[in-house]
Amino acid sequence: MKKKLHILVIIIGTIFVSLSAFHENIWFDESYSVALAEKSFGEIWTIGGNDVHPILYYWMLHIINLIFGKNLIAYRLFSVLGVLILGIIGFTHIRKDFGEKAGIIFSYLAFFLPVISLYAAEIRMYTWVATFVVIAGIYAYRIKNKNTWKNWIIFGIFSLASCYTHYYGLMAAGLMNLGLFIYSIIKKDKKMLTKFVAIAVVQIALYMPWMICFIKQVTQVSSGFWITLKFPDVLIQSFNFQYILQGEERIGLNNQTIFTLLLIGIFYIYLASLMKKTKEERIPVICAIVLYVAVILAALIISIAVTPILYSRYIFAITGLIIFAISIMLSKEENMKKIAIVLISITTLACINEIKLIVQNYDKQNMQPVEYIEERLREGDIIIYNKIGAGSTFAIFLNNNQQYFVNLENWNVEEAYKAYGPQMETVRDFNFLENYKGRIWLVHENNAEEFYEKMPKDNIKIIEEKIDFETKYHNNKYSIMCVEKN
Repeated sequence: MKKKLHILVIIIGTIFVSLSAFHENIWFDESYSVALAEKSFGEIWTIGGNDVHPILYYWMLHIINLIFGKNLIAYRLFSVLGVLILGIIGFTHIRKDFGEKAGIIFSYLAFFLPVISLYAAEIRMYTWVATFVVIAGIYAYRIKNKNTWKNWIIFGIFSLASCYTHYYGLMAAGLMNLGLFIYSIIKKDKKMLTKFVAIAVVQIALYMPWMICFIKQVTQVSSGFWITLKFPDVLIQSFNFQYILQGEERIGLNNQTIFTLLLIGIFYIYLASLMKKTKEERIPVICAIVLYVAVILAALIISIAVTPILYSRYIFAITGLIIFAISIMLSKEENMKKIAIVLISITTLACINEIKLIVQNYDKQNMQPVEYIEERLREGDIIIYNKIGAGSTFAIFLNNNQQYFVNLENWNVEEAYKAYGPQMETVRDFNFLENYKGRIWLVHENNAEEFYEKMPKDNIKIIEEKIDFETKYHNNKYSIMCVEKN
Protein backbone atom coordinates (compact mmCIF):
# COMPACT_ATOMS: atom_id res chain seq x y z
CA MET A 1 0.00 0.00 0.00
CA LYS A 2 2.79 2.44 0.95
CA LYS A 3 4.66 1.65 -2.27
CA LYS A 4 1.56 2.46 -4.32
CA LEU A 5 1.09 5.68 -2.35
CA HIS A 6 4.74 6.56 -2.99
CA ILE A 7 4.40 5.96 -6.72
CA LEU A 8 1.20 8.03 -6.74
CA VAL A 9 3.06 10.92 -5.06
CA ILE A 10 5.72 10.79 -7.80
CA ILE A 11 3.13 10.73 -10.61
CA ILE A 12 1.04 13.57 -9.17
CA GLY A 13 4.17 15.57 -8.32
CA THR A 14 5.53 15.23 -11.85
CA ILE A 15 2.24 16.43 -13.34
CA PHE A 16 2.16 19.31 -10.86
CA VAL A 17 5.60 20.72 -11.69
CA SER A 18 4.95 20.21 -15.41
CA LEU A 19 1.80 22.34 -15.53
CA SER A 20 3.67 25.57 -16.24
CA ALA A 21 6.23 24.08 -18.64
CA PHE A 22 4.38 24.10 -21.97
CA HIS A 23 5.29 27.51 -23.32
CA GLU A 24 8.04 29.05 -25.45
CA ASN A 25 8.84 32.27 -23.63
CA ILE A 26 12.42 32.81 -22.52
CA TRP A 27 14.39 35.24 -20.44
CA PHE A 28 18.10 36.04 -20.65
CA ASP A 29 19.55 33.10 -18.70
CA GLU A 30 17.36 30.67 -20.61
CA SER A 31 18.27 32.29 -23.91
CA TYR A 32 21.93 31.54 -23.20
CA SER A 33 21.11 27.87 -22.57
CA VAL A 34 19.10 27.72 -25.81
CA ALA A 35 21.84 29.44 -27.78
CA LEU A 36 24.62 27.18 -26.48
CA ALA A 37 22.55 24.03 -26.99
CA GLU A 38 22.75 24.60 -30.75
CA LYS A 39 26.55 24.65 -30.73
CA SER A 40 28.82 21.59 -31.04
CA PHE A 41 30.32 19.93 -27.96
CA GLY A 42 33.65 21.62 -28.71
CA GLU A 43 32.08 25.04 -29.20
CA ILE A 44 30.14 24.66 -25.95
CA TRP A 45 33.46 24.02 -24.18
CA THR A 46 35.27 27.02 -25.69
CA ILE A 47 32.37 29.48 -25.64
CA GLY A 48 30.91 28.29 -22.33
CA GLY A 49 34.37 28.51 -20.81
CA ASN A 50 34.00 32.29 -21.03
CA ASP A 51 30.69 32.30 -19.17
CA VAL A 52 30.29 31.96 -15.37
CA HIS A 53 29.12 28.33 -15.18
CA PRO A 54 30.60 24.91 -16.04
CA ILE A 55 29.39 23.20 -19.20
CA LEU A 56 27.99 19.72 -18.38
CA TYR A 57 24.37 20.92 -18.46
CA TYR A 58 24.91 22.60 -21.82
CA TRP A 59 26.33 19.35 -23.19
CA MET A 60 23.29 17.50 -21.87
CA LEU A 61 20.97 20.08 -23.43
CA HIS A 62 22.86 19.77 -26.72
CA ILE A 63 21.97 16.05 -26.76
CA ILE A 64 18.30 17.02 -26.34
CA ASN A 65 18.80 19.45 -29.22
CA LEU A 66 20.25 16.70 -31.42
CA ILE A 67 17.17 14.56 -30.73
CA PHE A 68 14.37 17.15 -30.80
CA GLY A 69 15.93 20.18 -32.48
CA LYS A 70 15.48 23.66 -30.98
CA ASN A 71 12.38 22.69 -29.04
CA LEU A 72 11.89 24.92 -26.01
CA ILE A 73 9.22 22.69 -24.49
CA ALA A 74 11.53 19.67 -24.78
CA TYR A 75 14.23 21.74 -23.04
CA ARG A 76 11.80 22.60 -20.22
CA LEU A 77 10.67 19.02 -19.81
CA PHE A 78 14.32 18.03 -19.58
CA SER A 79 14.58 20.24 -16.49
CA VAL A 80 11.39 18.64 -15.15
CA LEU A 81 13.11 15.28 -15.67
CA GLY A 82 15.77 16.43 -13.19
CA VAL A 83 13.04 17.01 -10.60
CA LEU A 84 11.44 13.66 -11.44
CA ILE A 85 14.71 11.83 -10.82
CA LEU A 86 15.11 13.69 -7.53
CA GLY A 87 11.63 12.53 -6.53
CA ILE A 88 12.35 8.96 -7.63
CA ILE A 89 15.45 8.93 -5.40
CA GLY A 90 13.04 9.04 -2.47
CA PHE A 91 11.62 5.72 -3.69
CA THR A 92 14.83 3.99 -4.80
CA HIS A 93 17.31 5.22 -2.17
CA ILE A 94 15.82 7.14 0.77
CA ARG A 95 13.08 4.56 1.31
CA LYS A 96 15.64 1.76 1.28
CA ASP A 97 18.15 3.48 3.56
CA PHE A 98 15.85 5.38 5.94
CA GLY A 99 12.42 3.79 5.75
CA GLU A 100 9.21 4.15 3.73
CA LYS A 101 7.92 7.15 5.67
CA ALA A 102 11.10 9.18 5.10
CA GLY A 103 11.14 8.13 1.45
CA ILE A 104 7.58 9.30 0.80
CA ILE A 105 8.16 12.65 2.52
CA PHE A 106 11.40 13.13 0.56
CA SER A 107 9.63 12.50 -2.75
CA TYR A 108 6.74 14.74 -1.73
CA LEU A 109 9.03 17.65 -0.87
CA ALA A 110 11.06 17.09 -4.06
CA PHE A 111 7.92 18.12 -5.97
CA PHE A 112 6.04 20.38 -3.58
CA LEU A 113 8.64 22.40 -1.70
CA PRO A 114 7.60 25.92 -2.83
CA VAL A 115 10.90 26.81 -4.51
CA ILE A 116 10.78 23.70 -6.71
CA SER A 117 7.96 25.13 -8.84
CA LEU A 118 10.01 28.24 -9.61
CA TYR A 119 12.90 26.33 -11.18
CA ALA A 120 11.45 22.95 -12.21
CA ALA A 121 10.78 24.01 -15.80
CA GLU A 122 13.45 26.66 -16.34
CA ILE A 123 15.90 25.97 -19.15
CA ARG A 124 18.80 26.03 -16.72
CA MET A 125 21.01 23.60 -14.84
CA TYR A 126 19.54 23.93 -11.36
CA THR A 127 17.35 20.82 -11.15
CA TRP A 128 20.17 18.65 -12.44
CA VAL A 129 22.88 19.93 -10.12
CA ALA A 130 20.49 19.52 -7.16
CA THR A 131 19.96 15.89 -8.17
CA PHE A 132 23.67 15.22 -8.71
CA VAL A 133 24.56 16.65 -5.28
CA VAL A 134 21.94 14.50 -3.53
CA ILE A 135 23.09 11.32 -5.27
CA ALA A 136 26.71 12.08 -4.35
CA GLY A 137 25.61 12.67 -0.74
CA ILE A 138 23.65 9.42 -0.58
CA TYR A 139 26.64 7.42 -1.76
CA ALA A 140 28.99 9.26 0.59
CA TYR A 141 26.70 8.03 3.38
CA ARG A 142 26.60 4.52 1.94
CA ILE A 143 30.39 4.44 1.82
CA LYS A 144 30.40 5.01 5.57
CA ASN A 145 28.22 1.92 6.00
CA LYS A 146 29.59 -0.22 3.20
CA ASN A 147 33.07 0.53 1.89
CA THR A 148 32.68 -0.99 -1.59
CA TRP A 149 34.15 0.05 -4.91
CA LYS A 150 30.62 0.31 -6.32
CA ASN A 151 29.68 2.99 -3.79
CA TRP A 152 32.95 4.83 -4.30
CA ILE A 153 32.64 4.82 -8.11
CA ILE A 154 29.04 6.07 -8.06
CA PHE A 155 30.01 8.74 -5.54
CA GLY A 156 32.94 9.79 -7.72
CA ILE A 157 30.79 10.01 -10.87
CA PHE A 158 28.13 12.22 -9.30
CA SER A 159 30.63 14.26 -7.31
CA LEU A 160 32.39 15.09 -10.59
CA ALA A 161 29.04 15.71 -12.32
CA SER A 162 28.17 18.21 -9.57
CA CYS A 163 31.47 20.01 -10.17
CA TYR A 164 30.90 20.20 -13.91
CA THR A 165 27.31 21.47 -13.58
CA HIS A 166 27.48 24.41 -11.15
CA TYR A 167 30.11 25.95 -8.87
CA TYR A 168 27.86 25.54 -5.84
CA GLY A 169 27.90 21.88 -6.82
CA LEU A 170 31.69 22.10 -6.89
CA MET A 171 31.73 23.48 -3.33
CA ALA A 172 29.31 20.80 -2.12
CA ALA A 173 31.29 18.01 -3.80
CA GLY A 174 34.58 19.37 -2.48
CA LEU A 175 33.27 19.44 1.07
CA MET A 176 31.88 15.89 0.73
CA ASN A 177 35.25 14.64 -0.49
CA LEU A 178 36.96 16.44 2.38
CA GLY A 179 34.52 14.88 4.83
CA LEU A 180 35.22 11.38 3.53
CA PHE A 181 38.96 12.00 3.75
CA ILE A 182 38.69 13.18 7.37
CA TYR A 183 36.44 10.24 8.24
CA SER A 184 38.96 7.79 6.71
CA ILE A 185 41.75 9.32 8.82
CA ILE A 186 39.71 9.29 12.04
CA LYS A 187 38.64 5.67 11.50
CA LYS A 188 42.24 4.72 10.60
CA ASP A 189 40.75 2.64 7.80
CA LYS A 190 43.55 2.04 5.27
CA LYS A 191 41.23 0.36 2.74
CA MET A 192 38.84 3.29 2.83
CA LEU A 193 41.68 5.78 2.56
CA THR A 194 43.13 3.89 -0.42
CA LYS A 195 39.81 3.96 -2.23
CA PHE A 196 39.35 7.63 -1.40
CA VAL A 197 42.76 8.51 -2.84
CA ALA A 198 42.06 6.51 -6.01
CA ILE A 199 38.65 8.14 -6.61
CA ALA A 200 39.94 11.60 -5.65
CA VAL A 201 42.86 11.31 -8.10
CA VAL A 202 40.48 10.30 -10.91
CA GLN A 203 38.15 13.21 -10.09
CA ILE A 204 41.02 15.70 -10.06
CA ALA A 205 42.45 14.31 -13.31
CA LEU A 206 39.08 14.54 -15.06
CA TYR A 207 38.47 18.05 -13.74
CA MET A 208 41.91 19.36 -14.68
CA PRO A 209 40.99 20.05 -18.35
CA TRP A 210 38.38 22.51 -17.08
CA MET A 211 40.77 24.30 -14.72
CA ILE A 212 42.00 26.71 -17.40
CA CYS A 213 38.41 27.75 -18.08
CA PHE A 214 37.68 27.89 -14.35
CA ILE A 215 40.62 30.22 -13.72
CA LYS A 216 39.56 32.38 -16.68
CA GLN A 217 36.02 32.59 -15.32
CA VAL A 218 37.24 33.49 -11.83
CA THR A 219 39.40 36.26 -13.33
CA GLN A 220 36.50 37.62 -15.38
CA VAL A 221 34.10 37.50 -12.45
CA SER A 222 36.53 39.30 -10.14
CA SER A 223 36.90 42.06 -12.74
CA GLY A 224 33.20 42.80 -12.74
CA PHE A 225 30.03 40.83 -12.12
CA TRP A 226 26.36 41.68 -11.87
CA ILE A 227 25.77 40.13 -8.42
CA THR A 228 25.76 42.62 -5.55
CA LEU A 229 25.99 41.90 -1.84
CA LYS A 230 23.40 43.81 0.14
CA PHE A 231 22.89 43.16 3.85
CA PRO A 232 20.64 42.01 5.41
CA ASP A 233 18.77 41.19 2.17
CA VAL A 234 21.18 38.48 1.05
CA LEU A 235 20.93 36.68 4.40
CA ILE A 236 17.12 36.92 4.45
CA GLN A 237 16.86 35.62 0.88
CA SER A 238 19.22 32.75 1.70
CA PHE A 239 17.27 31.76 4.81
CA ASN A 240 13.78 31.80 3.30
CA PHE A 241 14.80 30.67 -0.19
CA GLN A 242 13.11 27.26 0.00
CA TYR A 243 9.74 28.84 0.82
CA ILE A 244 9.67 31.97 -1.36
CA LEU A 245 6.69 32.90 -3.47
CA GLN A 246 7.00 33.76 -7.13
CA GLY A 247 7.98 37.41 -7.59
CA GLU A 248 9.42 37.74 -4.08
CA GLU A 249 12.91 36.36 -4.76
CA ARG A 250 14.67 39.69 -4.17
CA ILE A 251 12.52 41.23 -1.46
CA GLY A 252 14.50 42.50 1.52
CA LEU A 253 13.44 43.15 5.08
CA ASN A 254 9.81 44.24 5.51
CA ASN A 255 6.81 43.21 7.58
CA GLN A 256 5.99 40.33 5.26
CA THR A 257 9.49 38.86 5.32
CA ILE A 258 9.72 39.26 9.10
CA PHE A 259 6.51 37.23 9.45
CA THR A 260 7.84 34.64 6.99
CA LEU A 261 11.15 34.39 8.82
CA LEU A 262 9.33 33.84 12.12
CA LEU A 263 7.25 31.03 10.64
CA ILE A 264 10.30 29.37 9.09
CA GLY A 265 12.17 29.74 12.40
CA ILE A 266 9.31 28.07 14.29
CA PHE A 267 9.22 25.28 11.69
CA TYR A 268 12.94 24.61 12.06
CA ILE A 269 12.71 24.66 15.87
CA TYR A 270 9.91 22.09 15.59
CA LEU A 271 12.08 19.91 13.34
CA ALA A 272 15.00 20.24 15.74
CA SER A 273 12.76 18.95 18.55
CA LEU A 274 12.29 15.75 16.55
CA MET A 275 16.06 15.15 16.38
CA LYS A 276 15.99 13.39 19.77
CA LYS A 277 13.92 10.64 18.14
CA THR A 278 16.59 9.97 15.51
CA LYS A 279 19.21 7.30 16.11
CA GLU A 280 21.34 6.04 13.23
CA GLU A 281 19.88 8.82 11.07
CA ARG A 282 21.20 11.60 13.27
CA ILE A 283 24.67 11.68 11.73
CA PRO A 284 23.54 11.90 8.07
CA VAL A 285 20.97 14.56 8.98
CA ILE A 286 23.58 16.65 10.79
CA CYS A 287 26.03 16.14 7.91
CA ALA A 288 23.42 17.30 5.37
CA ILE A 289 22.62 20.42 7.40
CA VAL A 290 26.29 21.19 8.01
CA LEU A 291 27.07 20.75 4.32
CA TYR A 292 24.15 22.97 3.31
CA VAL A 293 25.18 25.73 5.70
CA ALA A 294 28.89 25.32 4.87
CA VAL A 295 28.32 25.92 1.16
CA ILE A 296 26.35 29.10 1.91
CA LEU A 297 29.00 30.29 4.39
CA ALA A 298 31.77 29.57 1.88
CA ALA A 299 29.89 31.60 -0.74
CA LEU A 300 29.41 34.40 1.80
CA ILE A 301 33.11 34.46 2.72
CA ILE A 302 34.14 34.52 -0.95
CA SER A 303 31.56 37.27 -1.56
CA ILE A 304 33.04 39.44 1.18
CA ALA A 305 36.72 38.68 0.57
CA VAL A 306 36.88 38.35 -3.22
CA THR A 307 33.75 39.03 -5.27
CA PRO A 308 30.00 38.53 -4.70
CA ILE A 309 28.85 35.01 -5.58
CA LEU A 310 26.19 34.51 -2.90
CA TYR A 311 22.92 34.63 -4.79
CA SER A 312 19.72 32.97 -3.62
CA ARG A 313 19.00 31.26 -6.96
CA TYR A 314 22.29 29.37 -6.75
CA ILE A 315 21.21 27.83 -3.44
CA PHE A 316 18.88 25.61 -5.45
CA ALA A 317 21.97 23.51 -6.18
CA ILE A 318 21.96 22.28 -2.57
CA THR A 319 18.19 22.21 -2.04
CA GLY A 320 18.18 18.41 -2.06
CA LEU A 321 20.24 18.43 1.14
CA ILE A 322 17.63 20.42 3.05
CA ILE A 323 14.86 18.23 1.60
CA PHE A 324 16.72 15.19 2.91
CA ALA A 325 17.17 16.66 6.39
CA ILE A 326 13.53 17.75 6.65
CA SER A 327 12.21 14.40 5.41
CA ILE A 328 14.23 12.39 7.93
CA MET A 329 13.31 14.59 10.90
CA LEU A 330 9.65 14.88 9.91
CA SER A 331 9.43 11.10 9.48
CA LYS A 332 10.09 10.78 13.22
CA GLU A 333 6.86 12.61 14.02
CA GLU A 334 4.37 10.01 15.28
CA ASN A 335 1.37 12.36 15.12
CA MET A 336 0.18 12.13 11.52
CA LYS A 337 -1.99 15.24 11.95
CA LYS A 338 1.12 17.34 12.58
CA ILE A 339 2.81 15.91 9.48
CA ALA A 340 -0.34 16.66 7.50
CA ILE A 341 -0.39 20.27 8.73
CA VAL A 342 3.25 20.74 7.67
CA LEU A 343 2.79 19.19 4.24
CA ILE A 344 -0.50 20.99 3.58
CA SER A 345 1.09 24.33 4.52
CA ILE A 346 4.04 23.70 2.23
CA THR A 347 1.76 22.49 -0.57
CA THR A 348 -0.40 25.61 -0.27
CA LEU A 349 2.63 27.78 -0.95
CA ALA A 350 3.64 25.51 -3.84
CA CYS A 351 0.16 25.80 -5.35
CA ILE A 352 0.27 29.58 -5.07
CA ASN A 353 3.57 29.54 -6.94
CA GLU A 354 2.31 27.18 -9.63
CA ILE A 355 -0.86 29.20 -10.20
CA LYS A 356 1.19 32.40 -10.49
CA LEU A 357 3.53 30.71 -12.95
CA ILE A 358 0.66 29.38 -15.07
CA VAL A 359 -0.89 32.85 -15.28
CA GLN A 360 2.48 34.41 -16.06
CA ASN A 361 3.86 31.81 -18.47
CA TYR A 362 0.77 31.43 -20.62
CA ASP A 363 -0.06 35.12 -20.94
CA LYS A 364 -0.59 35.95 -24.62
CA GLN A 365 1.25 39.25 -24.31
CA ASN A 366 4.59 37.56 -23.61
CA MET A 367 5.46 37.18 -27.30
CA GLN A 368 4.18 40.62 -28.37
CA PRO A 369 7.63 42.30 -28.56
CA VAL A 370 9.00 39.58 -30.84
CA GLU A 371 5.82 39.50 -32.92
CA TYR A 372 5.85 43.30 -33.23
CA ILE A 373 9.29 43.35 -34.84
CA GLU A 374 8.79 40.09 -36.75
CA GLU A 375 5.69 41.48 -38.52
CA ARG A 376 7.57 44.61 -39.59
CA LEU A 377 11.04 43.21 -40.19
CA ARG A 378 12.33 43.42 -43.76
CA GLU A 379 15.21 41.70 -45.42
CA GLY A 380 18.38 43.67 -44.72
CA ASP A 381 17.07 45.32 -41.55
CA ILE A 382 19.37 45.08 -38.54
CA ILE A 383 18.48 44.94 -34.85
CA ILE A 384 20.63 46.54 -32.19
CA TYR A 385 20.26 46.60 -28.42
CA ASN A 386 22.26 47.90 -25.49
CA LYS A 387 21.03 45.47 -22.83
CA ILE A 388 21.54 41.77 -23.41
CA GLY A 389 18.60 40.94 -21.16
CA ALA A 390 16.15 42.46 -23.61
CA GLY A 391 18.04 41.66 -26.77
CA SER A 392 18.76 38.00 -26.10
CA THR A 393 15.13 37.10 -26.80
CA PHE A 394 15.38 38.50 -30.32
CA ALA A 395 18.73 36.78 -30.85
CA ILE A 396 16.98 33.45 -30.35
CA PHE A 397 13.73 34.00 -32.24
CA LEU A 398 14.75 36.36 -35.07
CA ASN A 399 17.88 34.75 -36.43
CA ASN A 400 17.55 35.69 -40.11
CA ASN A 401 18.60 39.33 -39.62
CA GLN A 402 21.94 40.61 -38.41
CA GLN A 403 21.91 41.83 -34.81
CA TYR A 404 24.34 43.75 -32.64
CA PHE A 405 24.64 43.99 -28.89
CA VAL A 406 26.22 47.40 -28.30
CA ASN A 407 28.21 46.78 -25.15
CA LEU A 408 28.55 50.40 -24.04
CA GLU A 409 29.42 49.33 -20.47
CA ASN A 410 32.49 47.49 -21.82
CA TRP A 411 31.82 44.21 -20.05
CA ASN A 412 34.25 41.45 -20.97
CA VAL A 413 31.56 39.31 -22.64
CA GLU A 414 32.51 39.14 -26.32
CA GLU A 415 33.72 35.53 -26.19
CA ALA A 416 30.85 34.29 -24.00
CA TYR A 417 28.23 35.94 -26.21
CA LYS A 418 29.51 34.16 -29.29
CA ALA A 419 26.86 31.69 -28.18
CA TYR A 420 24.37 33.98 -29.94
CA GLY A 421 26.31 33.97 -33.19
CA PRO A 422 26.37 34.12 -36.08
CA GLN A 423 23.22 36.26 -36.11
CA MET A 424 24.38 38.42 -33.21
CA GLU A 425 27.70 40.22 -32.81
CA THR A 426 28.89 41.98 -29.66
CA VAL A 427 30.48 45.39 -30.27
CA ARG A 428 31.60 48.28 -28.03
CA ASP A 429 30.70 51.23 -30.24
CA PHE A 430 28.63 52.22 -33.26
CA ASN A 431 31.40 51.94 -35.88
CA PHE A 432 29.54 49.07 -37.57
CA LEU A 433 26.99 51.64 -38.81
CA GLU A 434 29.51 53.69 -40.84
CA ASN A 435 28.90 51.88 -44.13
CA TYR A 436 25.40 50.65 -43.41
CA LYS A 437 22.31 52.00 -45.15
CA GLY A 438 18.85 50.81 -44.24
CA ARG A 439 16.46 50.36 -41.35
CA ILE A 440 17.62 49.81 -37.80
CA TRP A 441 15.48 48.44 -34.99
CA LEU A 442 16.50 49.72 -31.56
CA VAL A 443 15.67 47.60 -28.51
CA HIS A 444 16.09 49.01 -25.02
CA GLU A 445 14.96 47.65 -21.65
CA ASN A 446 13.44 50.95 -20.56
CA ASN A 447 13.56 53.74 -23.12
CA ALA A 448 14.56 53.27 -26.76
CA GLU A 449 14.75 57.05 -27.21
CA GLU A 450 17.53 57.10 -24.62
CA PHE A 451 19.39 54.51 -26.69
CA TYR A 452 18.76 56.56 -29.84
CA GLU A 453 20.33 59.64 -28.24
CA LYS A 454 23.61 57.74 -27.82
CA MET A 455 23.82 56.88 -31.52
CA PRO A 456 25.55 58.97 -34.20
CA LYS A 457 22.80 61.03 -35.89
CA ASP A 458 24.33 61.46 -39.34
CA ASN A 459 21.76 60.62 -42.02
CA ILE A 460 19.47 58.94 -39.52
CA LYS A 461 15.76 59.63 -39.18
CA ILE A 462 13.05 58.08 -37.02
CA ILE A 463 10.62 55.82 -38.92
CA GLU A 464 8.52 54.51 -36.04
CA GLU A 465 8.29 56.20 -32.64
CA LYS A 466 9.06 54.03 -29.67
CA ILE A 467 6.52 51.57 -28.37
CA ASP A 468 6.86 49.93 -24.97
CA PHE A 469 6.02 46.39 -23.91
CA GLU A 470 6.00 44.77 -20.49
CA THR A 471 5.59 41.00 -20.45
CA LYS A 472 4.48 38.97 -17.47
CA TYR A 473 7.10 36.30 -18.05
CA HIS A 474 9.96 37.34 -15.76
CA ASN A 475 8.62 40.90 -15.94
CA ASN A 476 10.65 41.61 -19.06
CA LYS A 477 10.51 45.16 -20.40
CA TYR A 478 11.08 46.15 -24.01
CA SER A 479 11.18 49.59 -25.59
CA ILE A 480 11.36 49.43 -29.39
CA MET A 481 11.72 52.01 -32.15
CA CYS A 482 12.76 51.96 -35.78
CA VAL A 483 15.12 54.40 -37.52
CA GLU A 484 16.57 54.56 -40.99
CA LYS A 485 20.09 55.49 -42.11
CA ASN A 486 20.51 56.86 -45.64
